[in-house]
Amino acid sequence: MATTSRTSNPYVLLLTTMVLWGSSFSSSKSVVEHVPHSVGALLRFGGGALALLLAVALFGNREQRVPARNGWLAAAAGVLGVFAYNGFFFWGLSLAPSLDAGILIPVMSPVLTSSFLLLTGKEKPNWARVTGLAIGLVGAAIFFLGAGGSGGGGSSRLLGDALFLLSAVCWASYTLAGPRVLKGIEPLKATTYATCAGAVLLAVLAAPDLPEVEWSELPASVWWNSAFLAIGAAAVANLLYYRGVGAVGPAKASLMMFNVPIVNTLCATVLLGESFGWLQGTGALVLVLGAVIAVTQGKLPRRAARPDAQPRAGEEAKSHAGSATSPAEGS
Repeated sequence: MATTSRTSNPYVLLLTTMVLWGSSFSSSKSVVEHVPHSVGALLRFGGGALALLLAVALFGNREQRVPARNGWLAAAAGVLGVFAYNGFFFWGLSLAPSLDAGILIPVMSPVLTSSFLLLTGKEKPNWARVTGLAIGLVGAAIFFLGAGGSGGGGSSRLLGDALFLLSAVCWASYTLAGPRVLKGIEPLKATTYATCAGAVLLAVLAAPDLPEVEWSELPASVWWNSAFLAIGAAAVANLLYYRGVGAVGPAKASLMMFNVPIVNTLCATVLLGESFGWLQGTGALVLVLGAVIAVTQGKLPRRAARPDAQPRAGEEAKSHAGSATSPAEGS
């Protein structure tokens, strides 16, 4: 079983992932301004699939055989985390600013994940988590009211934001499926299976729109942004994320998601000139506050133990028991 190198700080890997993901919203918006949203999704993940296939050929563990069941599970996860997520995401980008996507998707995803775990009894409720989720839902309601108002952009922006919310539902489902999908398969191959499966379905979705694109007239910026989205935001970022989660666990890794709205807001305002109305801005702040309280449960996580630290007596068995639920097992 391969592990993250001791010289690679997992938080650096995760922060790099969040920068790549945060900047991808504005980059994706630049692409859908020139091509249909279905074609934009295909350019991102079709290219990402090719990049990952090349990475598997160069760096994958050729001796490890992937059981058919694991391969099919990873491919099924790609239907949620690549096809459905990006189908809704790029459709939403054709209607609403990337600024909205960079708030709703990375913030609502952990809120929805926590809500599901509480409702199904897989996690015990406490005052901090319930309060945080309630605050987050209030913030989301304010955000949507702002999107639909005269100062927010009207019904088009509201519909786009609703599609971003569906994207968040897909990503939360993909996250919840992670432990089962990644058990017994290395992250690089799991990411490749999921991305390739999603890319094939995106190609089917984009097929009717492909003849409409004037490929020779597309500006160079479309190709540069598509290359960045495919290699950086799709292939490299997903791989770094899986490795980071494997090192620090999903709870601590989820906290890093709150860097995405910061990076996205900077990119959207500086590069694209997008902005919030005051009501949407208020809703965004309330939503982020509630999500932070819910995810942290009112306290910061303890510092992760060093890789070379030896467990104290009685803790080794507990450590092995907990590792069975890690979404990066087999990495």
